[in-house]
Amino acid sequence: MKQYAAIVLFLTLATVLAPAEETREFRYRYREGERYRILSTVDQEVRINGRYSHDARILNRIAIEVAEADDDRGKIEARFQTSEEARRAAQVFSWGQEYFSRFERDARGYLEIEPHYFMPVVRDVPVFPEHALAPGDSWRAEGSEVHDFRRGFGIPDAFHFPITVDYRYVGTEELDGLELDLIEIRYNVLHRPEGVGAAQLYPHTISGYADQRLYWDNLAGRAYYYEEDYALVFSLTDGRTFEFSGTAEARVIESDPLDRDAMRDEIEQDLKERGVEDTSVASDERGVTISLEDIRFQPDSDELLLSEKRKLDSIAEILLRYPDRDILVSGHTALAGTEAGRQLLSEQRAQAVGQYLLDTEVRSADQIMTRGFGASRPVADNQSPEGRRRNRRVEITIMEH
Repeated sequence: MKQYAAIVLFLTLATVLAPAEETREFRYRYREGERYRILSTVDQEVRINGRYSHDARILNRIAIEVAEADDDRGKIEARFQTSEEARRAAQVFSWGQEYFSRFERDARGYLEIEPHYFMPVVRDVPVFPEHALAPGDSWRAEGSEVHDFRRGFGIPDAFHFPITVDYRYVGTEELDGLELDLIEIRYNVLHRPEGVGAAQLYPHTISGYADQRLYWDNLAGRAYYYEEDYALVFSLTDGRTFEFSGTAEARVIESDPLDRDAMRDEIEQDLKERGVEDTSVASDERGVTISLEDIRFQPDSDELLLSEKRKLDSIAEILLRYPDRDILVSGHTALAGTEAGRQLLSEQRAQAVGQYLLDTEVRSADQIMTRGFGASRPVADNQSPEGRRRNRRVEITIMEH
């Protein structure tokens, strides 16, 4: 439940240097049309009723766009993609959930956001005082957390609770060869929602803490890196307790806008020259997608045939030309068998292709996400053998964001 908290502190954070060298004045600054990505990874332990349940490694990708901006306020649009946990460290991540959020934030860091949005999780953190800060200065401000308990606890609406946050400006530190500013952030949580009846399944007490270290780059005017230790315990009205604890880190990823049409044409020509059959290339707002039609596996399995591995080797060489772009591997099936069976098979086959690309070092694990669609997105008529052949496909999308 805490997995998204590591990412929100990065949303368009910027600084302005005060005239005095010993102090800095911190303010959010916005540039209309600015776009960037945030990559967050979380290692989390889950305990239920005090007993160990499982570990999870969670991946979050966030695409940020400043839709409108002036000197004191920015209108932000953000898309959050969260992973499911990987079963082992050397496995690709599978698609979890996607959220969209729209909000405004002022120069000091206070948000205006409609209450139904689930993201960002941590809000009004950080906020800055009116005066400039010197190393060692501390301040306190109110914030909040918001969680999505629809799947876990069956609570349909975004669940809000307040937090009181303590800040300390440490000063400048060197990281990755850059001189960055460091702010320590800590808050404790103890909240008991009002009006909770024993008959409804609901958290009656939330407790925990978060210790955070936030770095940002003055020259770029935006956060550079973030790390956190945290623990949250939700005590429910049915007597159960759920504890989520772990570590998180996040980093802003810079990338130039993608010339999707030029990339599409380039990849089409390359596939033709390499003689890679049963492929097509398309571009849209997501990025550029290579479709492998009639991709072959062992019968009713996710084990790739040798001929398909050779085809993927050619595609891997193409993907290596764009190393900074994340990729999404999507699995699709023809209309055969049960809906549940088709969904599972599409997920397994997407994971098999993603895992092959990971094993051949085309991308690192945090640059590959997989997703299965079953037979829900056909590209041809399933009534004909040719149509079913085309629908049995895996798509590899080079992502715009």
